[in-house]
Amino acid sequence: MWEDKIILGVDPGTSILGYGIIHVQQKQLLLLNFGILNISKSKTHPDKLKLIFEKIDKLIQDYKPDEMSIEAPFYGKNIQSMLKLGRAQGVAIAAALKNNIPIEEYTPRRIKQAITGNGNASKEQVAGMLQNLLSFKEIPKYLDATDGLAVAVCHHFSKGVGEHNKTNSGNWNAFIKENQKRVIKK
Repeated sequence: MWEDKIILGVDPGTSILGYGIIHVQQKQLLLLNFGILNISKSKTHPDKLKLIFEKIDKLIQDYKPDEMSIEAPFYGKNIQSMLKLGRAQGVAIAAALKNNIPIEEYTPRRIKQAITGNGNASKEQVAGMLQNLLSFKEIPKYLDATDGLAVAVCHHFSKGVGEHNKTNSGNWNAFIKENQKRVIKK
């Protein structure tokens, strides 16, 4: 049986949110749209969250995706930034849930690995690979757009098996295994 589905990919951000929408028809990937939502000029964090919710909801209304994939927050040094990013991710997920769209999360490393074969690839390398794969003319000014697109393509390549479906997700052993360079041994 051939696949026929639309996937919305989201790279959440508190200044710029990236998104990408692909249509999987049979074994072919078709680019429907990708871009950014620039929320950096919003005065308050709640205003940003409202804009994110409205944008994702509008994309869902316009493109009717069958599934949504989103980049999972990564462990960072600044806890306040991570909390704000988690809220941005949460309202994007809420928009999908409001519309009964199943969601899946992918780590930044896994997304890069799926697109380029290298979990440490740069944003430019990811954008270049996507440009070859999906045949778009210009790489956008804001690479958050191609990051959002990468999440959708990663979801397709992963056959919908992301962090929610992994048995070792969310525990310290998994974190340590994935972040050997960050572990300090005494």
